[in-house]
Amino acid sequence: MSAPKTIEIKVSEQQKAILEEISKSRTKAARLVERAKIILLGSEQVSGKEISEKIELSRSQVWVWRKRWSEVQGKLEKQEQEGLSVKEESKRIEGILDDRARAGCPAKFEVETILKILLVAQEEPEESGRPVSHWTPRELRQEVLKREIVDEISTRSVGRFLKMRVA
Repeated sequence: MSAPKTIEIKVSEQQKAILEEISKSRTKAARLVERAKIILLGSEQVSGKEISEKIELSRSQVWVWRKRWSEVQGKLEKQEQEGLSVKEESKRIEGILDDRARAGCPAKFEVETILKILLVAQEEPEESGRPVSHWTPRELRQEVLKREIVDEISTRSVGRFLKMRVA
């Protein structure tokens, strides 16, 4: 299998200044600093292998960030020509270097179901025939299962719901 094609990185003087500021920052997240360094080195035609050795990341990680930059560099150039301020461009560059939102797993319980569980938690346990003075996650789980509010729920999930703050 052949190595992936080298991705050409172009940065304007203003972008370079912003990336250098990020790469030298002691207060920015380490991942942003690393990614800024990848782009800066890539703009100097340093190979992916050399960048990965220098920054101590895998070649695939370097490739991902070079690819992401190449996908947006035209758009950044156009915005800069349209008079984007340094502050706005800095925010955009940090947004590019930041992690993309991930979908995550879908919620298991609907909001209405959680609210029903919390309503049960506001009742006195004695009203439900429970021999306790306050709801524990285990007792509340047993009660919502008995009332058939849910088919199945873990004690841990009930505990998380109890910690929620309802405004």
